[in-house]
Amino acid sequence: MSIPDNSKNTASDSANDVHARSVLLAAKSINKNFTEKRILENISLTIEEGQIVTLIGPNGAGKTTLVRIALGLLQPDSGAIYHRPNLRIGYMPQRVHVEPTLPLTVNRFLQLANRQDKALLSNTLKDLKIGHLEGQQLTAISGGELQRVLLARALLRKPELLILDEPAQGVDLAGQAELYQLISEISDRHRCGVLMISHDLHLVMSSTDEVICLNHHICCHGKPEHVTNDPAYLNLFGANASQNLAVYTHHHDHEHEIGGSVKERNHD
Repeated sequence: MSIPDNSKNTASDSANDVHARSVLLAAKSINKNFTEKRILENISLTIEEGQIVTLIGPNGAGKTTLVRIALGLLQPDSGAIYHRPNLRIGYMPQRVHVEPTLPLTVNRFLQLANRQDKALLSNTLKDLKIGHLEGQQLTAISGGELQRVLLARALLRKPELLILDEPAQGVDLAGQAELYQLISEISDRHRCGVLMISHDLHLVMSSTDEVICLNHHICCHGKPEHVTNDPAYLNLFGANASQNLAVYTHHHDHEHEIGGSVKERNHD
């Protein structure tokens, strides 16, 4: 995959231009060290419109560091990051701390993300089946309800790309399955790309197009049913891991690539 120079918009480049316009975010050869310890090594990936990419890997594998680089909150030591111009990103953190004594309703919390569009706020709560929470105190709702509120907050940015850090954190098994299904429906409905971190291997496989198995470097990647049979995946998670997964492929009518050259924004 290549992202052409916008100044060279010739007929011969038209097919590449169409593909390039579908690319929301691309990383090329990302490296990152902390105190001389290599956290990320030669990481390349792309995310396109309507594509769900899931990062899996053990604790300390560099997943959150990669997400922070994707968000622009952290600079890589080397490599290049491409964002589609004026890309709107909705970010859902793994957790949020709210002072227990702070009087803050769900509605007020969400208005901090988008104060003007009350219709969007109402419709988003309805879509996520949490409209009944609007007047409740944020500190009084359950962990599963809080995760949906955080997802609603990300959606209020009308994102072209959703970045979700452990979206099912603190949610029971049934709630996890429903939440991942909602994320899949949101991606299909709005054609937004999704970059998601998850440890819920037994559920996430049904809601993703591409799985990236990360342990400081990319151990393996591809369609869910292929990754679970990859020797690198089995070595990382154990021989019984794939046998315990219920793999149902998330179907789309388009194909995606995971790597390739990108328009570079160098970081020295």
